[in-house]
Amino acid sequence: MGIATDITLLVVAAFFCGLLMQRIGQPLILGYILAGIALGPNTSGIIGTGAHEIELLAEIGVALLLFALGLEFSIKDLKPVKKIALIGTPIQMGLTVALGYGIGRGLGMDWRASLWLGALISLSSTMVILKTLMNQGWMGTLSSKVMVGMLIIQDLAVVPFMIILPQLSNPGLGLKALAISGIKAALFLIVMLLLGTRLLPKLMKHIAKLGSRELFLLGITAIGLGIGYLTYIVGLSFAFGAFMAGMVLSESDYGHQALSDIIPLRDLFGLLFFASVGMLVDPDFLMAHLSGILLLVTVVSLGKGLIFAGITRFFRYGNVVPLAVGLGLFQVGEFSFVLARVGIATDSISQELYSLILSMALITMVLTPLVSGQTARLYALRKRWFRHEPLESAGLPEEGLRNHVIIAGGGRMGRHVADVLKRLGLPFVIIELDQRCVDQAHSSGMPVVYGDASHEIVLEAADVLTACLLLITIPGVVVARSVVTHARNMAEEITIITRASGMESLEMFRDQGVAEVILPEFEAGLEMTRQALLHLRIPPTEIQRQTEALRQRLFTPILGNHERWTTLTQLTRAEQQFDLQWVRLEPASALVGATLGETKIRSRTGVSVVGVLRRDQLIPNPDIQLRFEAHDLVAIIGMDANRSRFQGLAGINTQGPAKG
Repeated sequence: MGIATDITLLVVAAFFCGLLMQRIGQPLILGYILAGIALGPNTSGIIGTGAHEIELLAEIGVALLLFALGLEFSIKDLKPVKKIALIGTPIQMGLTVALGYGIGRGLGMDWRASLWLGALISLSSTMVILKTLMNQGWMGTLSSKVMVGMLIIQDLAVVPFMIILPQLSNPGLGLKALAISGIKAALFLIVMLLLGTRLLPKLMKHIAKLGSRELFLLGITAIGLGIGYLTYIVGLSFAFGAFMAGMVLSESDYGHQALSDIIPLRDLFGLLFFASVGMLVDPDFLMAHLSGILLLVTVVSLGKGLIFAGITRFFRYGNVVPLAVGLGLFQVGEFSFVLARVGIATDSISQELYSLILSMALITMVLTPLVSGQTARLYALRKRWFRHEPLESAGLPEEGLRNHVIIAGGGRMGRHVADVLKRLGLPFVIIELDQRCVDQAHSSGMPVVYGDASHEIVLEAADVLTACLLLITIPGVVVARSVVTHARNMAEEITIITRASGMESLEMFRDQGVAEVILPEFEAGLEMTRQALLHLRIPPTEIQRQTEALRQRLFTPILGNHERWTTLTQLTRAEQQFDLQWVRLEPASALVGATLGETKIRSRTGVSVVGVLRRDQLIPNPDIQLRFEAHDLVAIIGMDANRSRFQGLAGINTQGPAKG
């Protein structure tokens, strides 16, 4: 079967190697590379003759990786950290290229190979970092936002690298070749922005109207690869065109669906790409140069880590952020593989340099979770040795806080809670990362701490040890989970209430000892149900019964059908049955025109009338001479059945809307 057999063996081996990596907490791409090493011509030789064909298919994987990167790119992701991402990342890459150039010259490489080495080590691994951050519960923190922002710009820098670096192998053309490539890229960019933004969304709209999922997938694949081929024809990178096509489509109404559909195809061809990378690994080279490679890994890791930490500190990020960024982004990334493959294909770099970069990348990727996991421990050690910088805060009492409420998240939900606590005179403090929200809280006279609530030092500033309640209004479940974890480690007995985005979070938060979990969408749905049933003239008691039943159906599978939950539900229902209720008198009501004494409401229905609201005027405890008018709001107290009888007198159809 030839190439088909080779691909089948590669996919099966990658699956089992991926399972192994997943089990030991490593990124899947390491498993794909391991599969390529195991089956490649430099080891077992099972895949030998088909290796070249697989490499050709892997080029599609590169194009789809860049196409998906373009679809995922959003300037919104950069807004919270735009300065360090847009300005700091190019500085970091420039310094790292200089570091690599110096290392290359020290190893006796020529200037072109040294520049390639610098460019290759300047890129960090988006896949590895995202996986590590999610496993460690740091996703959504300020540190993670800085890292992701810088990684986005790094990934984008792959495109100009792929255009410029191969031209260095043609010294006869020199600056002229670079200028021509730059002009071509600029012209292509202009054409894509002027024509692509108009034509491609219309084409996608037409394909979507056909209603075929298969045609939609085929259409977006054809657009990504087709535009990539056009750029290849005009002398630019195949992957550059695919990336630009993704960027154009990302701004259309179909960008999210296109990304969702292309991801499985991208992952499959990406598997072939990373496996083809592994097939080029030479274990003999690795073992023969192991000591030199480990020394190089140490120098590059320390150099990149210091550069990242220094850049982060230069942009005035304090506390744990520089340390977290330095320990997180020190590795050589997967797009270095993409760039190195371009170097091999254009004879710009030697096989020895390729093997060197590949070995460094693999080792640093494996080390990333271990090294990044030391962030909290090293930061705690640093706090013991050095006095940490003060956090920005406003409105905190000089004597400190005690028995107060901590509101993690000063957005709209957090501000609503803070407004009520302020009116009641209850002590509280807001923790907020968005400077605009901090300024708003400060201008309203509310105590606020600027910082990330998932960091222990920020919780310390909010006096978590003396707080009685922690409210987490942050929408991201990963961030909320991190806040809960750190708060529990610091103040084990504190009561925690958090919001969650879905049912899948309920059991997780329950296991963490969270007292209450609020589902905003579910609560909004319940309120819409109540309002709809009120307009349909369903009695309020029946509305309460139905909504309570809905709540039980949602929460009982998670909380269990235990006695405490059942008792609480019964008490709530009893409270509702005895609670005060307002009933509007319809014009057709038998009570309209009669006095309270004449209607004998108490003896006829069993309820007590305790108030009447008429034209915005409240009449409390009305006497028997009060004469009812149409549209009066009558306040009654009584049991469920008694209230229903009164609603009948009030002209309300207690049987629900008429059918027919």
